[in-house]
Amino acid sequence: MGNPKNIRNMSVIAHVDHGKSTLTDSLVSKAGIISAKAAGDARFTDTRADEQERCITIKSTGISMYFEHDLEDGNGKQPFLINLIDSPGHVDFSSEVTAALRVTDGALVVVDTIEGVCVQTETVLRQALSERIKPVLHVNKVDRALLELQMDPEEIYQTFSRTIENVNVIISTYTDSLMGDVQVYPEKGTVSFGSGLHGWAFTIEKFARIYSKKFGIEKSKMMQRLWGDNFFNAKEKKWTKSEVPGSKRAFTQFIMEPICTLFTSIMNDDKEKYGKMLTTIGVELKGDDKELTSKALLKRVMQLWLPAGDILLEMIVSHLPSPFVAQKYRVENLYEGPMDDEAANGIRNCDPNAPLVMYISKMVPTSDKGRFYAFGRVFSGTVATGQKVRIQGPNYVPGEKNDLLIKNIQRTVLMMGRYTEQIQDVPCGNTCCLVGVDQYILKSGTITTCETAYNIASMKYSVSPVVRVAVKPKDSKELPKLVEGLKKLSKSDPLVVCTTEESGEHIIAGCGELHVEICLKDLRDEYAQIDFIVSDPVVSYRETVSAPSSITCLSKSPNKHNRLYMTAEPFADGLAEEIEDGKITSRDDVKIRANVLAEKYNWDKNAALKIWCFGPETVGPNILVDCTSGVQYLNEIKDHCNSAFQWASKEGALCDENMRGIRFNLNDVTMHADAIHRGAGQIMPTCRRCLYACQLTAQPKLQEPIFLVDINCPQDAVGGVYSTLNQRRGHVFHEEQRAGTPLMEIKAYLPVAESFGFTSALRAATSGQAFPQCVFDHWSLLSGDSLEKGSKINELILAIRQRKGIKAEIPSLDNYLDKL
Repeated sequence: MGNPKNIRNMSVIAHVDHGKSTLTDSLVSKAGIISAKAAGDARFTDTRADEQERCITIKSTGISMYFEHDLEDGNGKQPFLINLIDSPGHVDFSSEVTAALRVTDGALVVVDTIEGVCVQTETVLRQALSERIKPVLHVNKVDRALLELQMDPEEIYQTFSRTIENVNVIISTYTDSLMGDVQVYPEKGTVSFGSGLHGWAFTIEKFARIYSKKFGIEKSKMMQRLWGDNFFNAKEKKWTKSEVPGSKRAFTQFIMEPICTLFTSIMNDDKEKYGKMLTTIGVELKGDDKELTSKALLKRVMQLWLPAGDILLEMIVSHLPSPFVAQKYRVENLYEGPMDDEAANGIRNCDPNAPLVMYISKMVPTSDKGRFYAFGRVFSGTVATGQKVRIQGPNYVPGEKNDLLIKNIQRTVLMMGRYTEQIQDVPCGNTCCLVGVDQYILKSGTITTCETAYNIASMKYSVSPVVRVAVKPKDSKELPKLVEGLKKLSKSDPLVVCTTEESGEHIIAGCGELHVEICLKDLRDEYAQIDFIVSDPVVSYRETVSAPSSITCLSKSPNKHNRLYMTAEPFADGLAEEIEDGKITSRDDVKIRANVLAEKYNWDKNAALKIWCFGPETVGPNILVDCTSGVQYLNEIKDHCNSAFQWASKEGALCDENMRGIRFNLNDVTMHADAIHRGAGQIMPTCRRCLYACQLTAQPKLQEPIFLVDINCPQDAVGGVYSTLNQRRGHVFHEEQRAGTPLMEIKAYLPVAESFGFTSALRAATSGQAFPQCVFDHWSLLSGDSLEKGSKINELILAIRQRKGIKAEIPSLDNYLDKL
């Protein structure tokens, strides 16, 4: 543990059901935690009962494993510590993936040979690259290509190279001078092929080693030859670059053909043939193994000949970076403060004697109900039992007191999948859990001993919570238990948001049906342990405007001495998205931001320089702009206006939902000369009324969230997919035949409001052949006039108002607008 050059922190990422956890098993069995025979069935890292039942991974689990491996650099065998985090592939849990990525430096990307690169593979890979994490690729489920689809070696080569090309296309969009080229190449040993279920895998390097002895060529040269357009003529013993009669592609001839022959001879039970082959490849069957036939024998032989654990290990150790290397180029992305202070240098050099900087990425529930381990990674210094540390929440600013606590760490423990092991201290470069700090951290935070340290930047999630349900206890006496349970729930999941409405409802918001379902199950069984009633799922909307305000709105303060004049207008297309992705923020350099707004979105240069604030929560996609000229005392009311803007943009005039994509202009202000007559009590309510008036005069509209649905199904099920989507206001925008497979890939947009029960309806319509993956994609305008009685959108607004327990009709303009 003490040598950061021999540590690898890595996560396994992939699309749902491409076989991550199964593959992880072969690594775990290599470390001797489960037996080799069980590997592939145990799914050791699926620690929860509901994961074992559903055969999907829900939470990310961590394991630390110790190996000895020879790097072939002349130093003999060296000990390595691999901290592996197995993360879920299902879209609804991608917040778990984000948490896993932050604490690792490398990623093993798993792709199914047959299905190829899917939506989620792409999402997660992009996330990994933007966190500057180096990928290596494993092409999984090769046994299916051989046994089910009966492909011949050349077809398999084409399928492999197509998959690798697709992965590299995604990687090449993120070129980063500090990391160098991170594309994956079989001939460099950064791609492996195999089957997680059968527990075997190979890289080009493995075969190059065998053949380089036989041919007497260097290993590196042989690796170049075994991939790509290199053909070998066995009779003349010649290499060519193009296919000549009598010559065969080296990859198919030297690698795929032996494997195919072995497969067919074992499946056909041809004892003589495979007996000879086993002697050639040096596999000896012992004891019970001699009795096995067909698939069981195949699994055993492949495991003995090409054990997946060894191959994956070799790839992880040789091609993924150690913390010592990785933190040099990741420090800019990770650390918010200046790049030359004490903490940044500690992180950059991965120095165990520097001040402690540790990032807590998530909370892991312990066996005793309601307590949590804080799981994270030590980036600098050493964390020890009983140490006194500063716990900095996400809103902490150096030099200030808010969101800062100083506490002692009770214990440090290591994660081992289902078990934990206690340990005295953990040096930098490792992942570990802390006991006794769970009361002070909500979801993530920075732990440090350095007074001047800034925070480690908080995580950007690729999905947003758009599906909400309300819960209330069956027996009203049990309300305190429910509230306590909700607090624990919001700790345990990085993305779930628990809020209380003004009407007293308790709302749980998640990012999809499955996500919310799991949260409710956890709440019922783990955290609250009571019965409660769940409302139908509802969707959060956003309020926006579709035209500039028809008039300049005026509001007077309660004492009639101050007047505000404002207008509202919609954003240009694409600006709201850029703010939500964090490309344009309130922290940017003012001049650079103004240039972008002026050039890209046609803003007036002066207005762009005078942005007062973003909202809601000072980061949202609405902007308050000061367009006044020559107003006295303007700065004195700036804070009051900003607070009013935060309040108004969080609860819009139509139905108390967040506003999105509205620019408010403050055109003119007249104020009383005495400071006492223009305090917060006079300005804030006035400004809020004025903002609402602007919204209502600018053709207010609602935006609803839209899912991007990715469906893989056979050709004959396409009709069922279309009809199911059409019933639910969905529309298909892309459809293509997956090359080399009978599957069609369909991409469609589906409103979140219509997505409840979509999965089961789709399975019913296609007799279980189509599998949808929904991920939040964008916000789209609802058509119709929201103020016109009886229109569809108006009825929707009234329904939302009724649910929230606010006045039934939309407030009229006269409530907010004043006359001179």
